[in-house]
Amino acid sequence: MDFATELLSSRRLRTECAVIGVYEHSPLTGVAATLDGALDGRLSRIVKHGDFSGRLGDTLLLPDLGGPIERALLVGMGARKSGSSRHYRRALQAAAQALLKCGATEALMTLACDAYGDIDPYYRARYAAETLLQSHYRIPSLKSGRKPKAPTLTGVRVLAATQTDLTSMKRGLLHGVGIAAGAALSKDLANLPANVCTPTYLGQVAKGLAKEHRRISTRVLAEPELKRLKMGSFLSVTRGSAEPARLIVVEYRGGKAGAAPIALVGKGVTFDTGGISLKDPGAMDEMKFDMTGAASVLGTLKALAVVDAPINAVAIIPACENMPSGRATKPGDIVTSMAGLTIEVLNTDAEGRLILCDALTYSRRFKPAVVIDVATLTGACVIALGAHLSGLMSNDDALANDLLAAGQRAADPCWRMPLGEEYQEQLKSNFADLANIGGREAGAVTAACFLWKFVDGMKWAHLDIAGSAWLGGANKGSTGRPVALLVDYLLARA
Repeated sequence: MDFATELLSSRRLRTECAVIGVYEHSPLTGVAATLDGALDGRLSRIVKHGDFSGRLGDTLLLPDLGGPIERALLVGMGARKSGSSRHYRRALQAAAQALLKCGATEALMTLACDAYGDIDPYYRARYAAETLLQSHYRIPSLKSGRKPKAPTLTGVRVLAATQTDLTSMKRGLLHGVGIAAGAALSKDLANLPANVCTPTYLGQVAKGLAKEHRRISTRVLAEPELKRLKMGSFLSVTRGSAEPARLIVVEYRGGKAGAAPIALVGKGVTFDTGGISLKDPGAMDEMKFDMTGAASVLGTLKALAVVDAPINAVAIIPACENMPSGRATKPGDIVTSMAGLTIEVLNTDAEGRLILCDALTYSRRFKPAVVIDVATLTGACVIALGAHLSGLMSNDDALANDLLAAGQRAADPCWRMPLGEEYQEQLKSNFADLANIGGREAGAVTAACFLWKFVDGMKWAHLDIAGSAWLGGANKGSTGRPVALLVDYLLARA
């Protein structure tokens, strides 16, 4: 889908479908009043007669208007005084769904033109691009039947009220397109079955990004190289699988040469049975989503490349399967990490931290300004926060605050959870430097505390996305989170 911006004063009102916001129990104002004049007062009559109330998320399509505006799509914006980012995005989602159902190939979007709550023009345009593109997303289909038709809408013009707004909105549209592209890649990878999206496949996709974008370079390290690096913790997870492990390293160089990058470490367990500590069979199919951390950091780098962001970043992805077999790591085994710390593996289903700790150690060679790991790490985080918020732990208050703010701006929120030496006590082992689990209590926190052991001297944050990464049930599929949060954070730094 192509996006363009133009000034309201340009009077180029010819369009197949004008998307017009209407406030609840309120007369038409702003751009809606302007377009009402072009439609001979039809909009104001509809509102006056009570045929459209403007309730948040309601839509009404006026077809075949017989003029330069062929259709008008009225979208309820809710009460004027209660406008918020959440309400604005809800209105956009309603508009996007209605546009999918009509036959227009081009639309004039006016919802971003008028002020709405405290959302600035940049975010009004960015949200519009993200929402419209995400409404077009379709899960990669392996069905043998006829493929669904592609949406007819291919172009959107976004109105701006002033030249200053126009400049901000152009930037917002560009960034929205980038975020949507990154989220789509993340969702595509996570939604694929585990017999397709293997560690080898993830490496091939990463190499494809390097061919597609000149600022990206990729290295894929095979198991012999991981053994030379002494990644005993990572390799202990993949021992039971016939699929070979990979360490995928993707660099994006958009900033100054030599400037310290932001390191993004993404958990890439392409299928997690739990290993010898086998999971219950219910919903085990959803363990294909256990590589969503990897998918999200690849999506984030794609977004940076699409918008040509002036920043350096590196994605480090330990990718493997966690399977039971005669070769698999057993509860009670002791392994040695790349950092030299020995780990007693008390539960082989606590495997994410075992691969991440070696990837975090590997990230040191890039001398990163910040390192952020992203992982579907613990069921305990799902119990604590549900599906709405990602868990955030950090050893740096400024970094944590920046990520919290980025999550709010991006409508991809997280919630800070504690770290403390008192929780480290739960990871003590009689036989090794530390154990890989700390018991049922504070499970999400002790998992982060395990990783904390490996980031001494680095500014580090951990995002536990076990609840937010995918939806189950009838709407089963990846959410694409936290691509928007990560990209917003990186763009703010840039």
